[in-house]
Amino acid sequence: MTAIKKDEDADVEKTSQKMPTAASPTLQQSCIFGIRHLQTLLLFLAMTIGYTLRVGMSVAVVPMANSSTANPNIEDYGWNKQEKDLVLSSFFWGYVVTQVPSGYLANIWSGQKILCIGMFVCGIFKIITPVVAHYGGLPAVLVCRVGMGLAQACLLPCIQTLLAKWAPPDERARLGTFAYAGGQFGTVIAMPIAGVLAESSAGWPSIFYLFGTLSIIWSVVYYYLGADAPSNHRSISQEERMYIEEQLRTTEAKSDDEVKKKMKTPWKAMFTSVPMWALIIVHCGQNWGYWTLLTEIPSYMTGVLNFKVQAGGIFSALPYLAMWILSFPMSWFSDYALKKNVSRAVVRKVSNTVAHWGPAIALACMSLAPTDDYTWAVVILVIAVGLNAGSLCGFQINHIDLSPNFAGTMMSVTNCCATVISIIAPLISGVIVSDESSAFQWNIVFYVSAAIYFLGNLVFVIFGKGEVQWWNDPEAQPPTKKLRRDEENETRT
Repeated sequence: MTAIKKDEDADVEKTSQKMPTAASPTLQQSCIFGIRHLQTLLLFLAMTIGYTLRVGMSVAVVPMANSSTANPNIEDYGWNKQEKDLVLSSFFWGYVVTQVPSGYLANIWSGQKILCIGMFVCGIFKIITPVVAHYGGLPAVLVCRVGMGLAQACLLPCIQTLLAKWAPPDERARLGTFAYAGGQFGTVIAMPIAGVLAESSAGWPSIFYLFGTLSIIWSVVYYYLGADAPSNHRSISQEERMYIEEQLRTTEAKSDDEVKKKMKTPWKAMFTSVPMWALIIVHCGQNWGYWTLLTEIPSYMTGVLNFKVQAGGIFSALPYLAMWILSFPMSWFSDYALKKNVSRAVVRKVSNTVAHWGPAIALACMSLAPTDDYTWAVVILVIAVGLNAGSLCGFQINHIDLSPNFAGTMMSVTNCCATVISIIAPLISGVIVSDESSAFQWNIVFYVSAAIYFLGNLVFVIFGKGEVQWWNDPEAQPPTKKLRRDEENETRT
């Protein structure tokens, strides 16, 4: 019997040695490029196409208002500066409404399916915009823009929810930055492509047809290749699934009761959390600066620097090309610093300081750029937008740091608040800039953006955190209540 027992123990030991563990080198090597990277690539494409849908209008609105700036044979609508800013900001009217609901549904139902539906509907609205503009004018265009916003509001919350389930902590900055960098890549390709299309024989309507069709195609592809989590994907290897789940400290299965408890969003704890409010404020600062520049740079290029639409589209894309390129070394340094045991809070705050205070200084210097030589203005804008790449591995990924379980819901809340700012910022720019050829008026816009960048990041540096918050666990108690209960137990014993 003893001999049999020894043989059985030896067999078990051999079997366990053959089985890969989440931390084993063999397993990690087998996952150099796996399903998690495919998911990240698909999310990158979602961001890319999502931003082409938004940014295309920043270029298209110029010939839509005055076709002589591009192809004079195509219909235009004679919009003034305020009406153009109204068109650009109307996207965010719908965008702000469905932010929180989409984040909540992504958490309790399916981030993958919601993202598919949202991008599909957004593509439909994009495609029909030229037709409704012809028959309905400005009001009809505003309706389409609001509809696009309602549909695309799910983009960031769903991506945040999906990254929380697919990106291991050691790869979080790199995978998260790669996915979110699709926004900058989409901006880079959308502006010059839109500029070329606007001056082509097809005119500005072709901008809407191209980008809308791409959105619909992506939705179909992601429906078949995407998944909410490793446990839901049909093609993932057992080794890669084990690696991701062990890294995320998840279990193979949970009971229905545990799932229901997990899905109870801790709204009160979330809204009374100081780090959460720091995220809200820094996200608002980010959106003010980012969307002011994104929506207004084409008008600044044509009004002050006297670019034509096609050239303006190309030069307007350069800052976002710089941001896209810089996002990769910044994410690598972020993960490298974490491996060297630099605290997560320090890494996030340093990254975000580069992303916000760097652009603040650059924008403050815009008044020094001569208007008769566009070189300096373009260089400063490239620096201002390029350094903002640090935000991708700064505040933007910090939602997952604070609460992996509710990262999508958190993103929907912070992005909802920040979207209100995205609505206000272009409208205020329209009030400040009554003459698009006035460099003085544009400098005021840049000064305001610089100040908001600075103040938003200051709050994040002082009050932001890098560790998981107690309310990430639905069954946990606030630290004060837990301490009080421990003291009572000690008194009883």
